[in-house]
Amino acid sequence: MMDWMRKRRPLMLIVVLPTLLTALYLYVIAADQYQTEAHFVIQSSTGTSMPMSIGDVFGFSGPVSSSQSQAMGVSDYLGSQEAVDTLQKQMNLVQIFRRPEADMLSKLHPADPTPERLHDYYEGRVKTRYNRDTGISTLEVRAFRPGDSYALIQRLLTLGEERVNQLNQRSYNDAVRNAQRQVDEAEQNARDIEARMTAYRQGNADVDPTVSGVQQSSLLTQIEGSLASARSQLALMGTMIDHNSPQYRAMQQRVSALEAEVGRQKGKLTGSGSTVASRLGGYEDLKVRQAFAAKRYEVASAALEKARDTARRQSLYLLRIVDPSMPVKALYPKRAETLLTVFLSLLVAYSIGWLIVAGVREHTA
Repeated sequence: MMDWMRKRRPLMLIVVLPTLLTALYLYVIAADQYQTEAHFVIQSSTGTSMPMSIGDVFGFSGPVSSSQSQAMGVSDYLGSQEAVDTLQKQMNLVQIFRRPEADMLSKLHPADPTPERLHDYYEGRVKTRYNRDTGISTLEVRAFRPGDSYALIQRLLTLGEERVNQLNQRSYNDAVRNAQRQVDEAEQNARDIEARMTAYRQGNADVDPTVSGVQQSSLLTQIEGSLASARSQLALMGTMIDHNSPQYRAMQQRVSALEAEVGRQKGKLTGSGSTVASRLGGYEDLKVRQAFAAKRYEVASAALEKARDTARRQSLYLLRIVDPSMPVKALYPKRAETLLTVFLSLLVAYSIGWLIVAGVREHTA
């Protein structure tokens, strides 16, 4: 037996001994690791998720859509340093990855790792994958305790939902920002016009020049009617009584007074200076500006509501397709598969080395 082993010492040292050491570690030292997984999609509020493009069907990639980009962004975020820092604050990842039952080769080292070291270890325990063909993201979490893996994956899904909400809020703000600015400008313009109209009314001591103009015209019409009647009476009296009589002279004075009043009222209406006509022109200009400002505000408000509605309809949310479950059986380490892989790899390496050595010996013989 000893002679057989001595003759096959290279085989024992290269294949058998490392395989036995690996078996010792896997079956005696290595700690059980429990894995759980969840599947989710990023879907819009209209019920559509990321469709497969024609390029995907024929095996080449086309431009990445906005929804695909956001879905991949969420998957990327769950594996990022930012997510690790958040989980460390909320769940103490270092403690989870350094459980007492963890073996020395599998647990996190050192006890107070740097953020970069913690992230590197986290990437070996948390996997996120995004499938462009189906739009489904897969999240896998592995830990030394079933409860740890389940709590960790639930918290990761919550972080994913929070990130989607942040993306929605950012997209909503971007969509309505320009429309809101238009509304604010239209509202400020309407206020400026109203202030100018108030100042115009106060400066001219006239609430509404349009009404004043109507009243002034009505008054002028009445006076002109009285003047026409007085002239008729004066003409009739001139055929009946002496022009030097007191009655005739009184009627002449009345006609003269009415003529003077008609001239004065016409001056108020259309003369120079601060007349109704001059006030009416400025007032009508302000009225047109006020109507335009009101219409502009109405259009801007409608555009804002439309932008808000469009942004709401384009909002996304995280839809869980497969919820995580509490793991019962340890899936890692895969002892039999790992041991067989190590043995076969060492055996192949030994065989290749033996063939090389045998060929060299044959050529030198």
